[in-house]
Amino acid sequence: MKVIFLKDVKGKGKKGEIKNVADGYAHNFLLKNNLATEANQATISALDGQKRKEDKHAEQVHEEAKKLKEKLEQVTVELKAKSGEGGRLFGSITTKQVAEQLQKTTGIKIDKRKMELDDAIRGLGYTNVPVKLHQEVTATLKVHVTEES
Repeated sequence: MKVIFLKDVKGKGKKGEIKNVADGYAHNFLLKNNLATEANQATISALDGQKRKEDKHAEQVHEEAKKLKEKLEQVTVELKAKSGEGGRLFGSITTKQVAEQLQKTTGIKIDKRKMELDDAIRGLGYTNVPVKLHQEVTATLKVHVTEES
């Protein structure tokens, strides 16, 4: 019996796949637990329509990420911190502080977890912070740390 999986079933198939399974398995387990539906012309065309809609949405999200990347790469986040000898900071600048300052100055809200900073900023000057906006889109945000007077 041909079925379309509605959810991932370990060892059998992933959501959206059309597979041939045993009749008893389909009737007694997959259909009964709403894990799959019988594959006929109507359900296959509905699945194709849903895939097209998901592809269109994914493309739209990708385009929005590209536009946000262009905006972010033109922005420099200015932060002030107390520092000691040689430009070393007392403490450090974290991605949380960078995200908050970015939102205050530009209104662009970025989750601090999307900022891929290996270690907190511990010195004065400019630092490039990679920001992962999408699987394929990574922007570089410039952060300028100056001495607090």
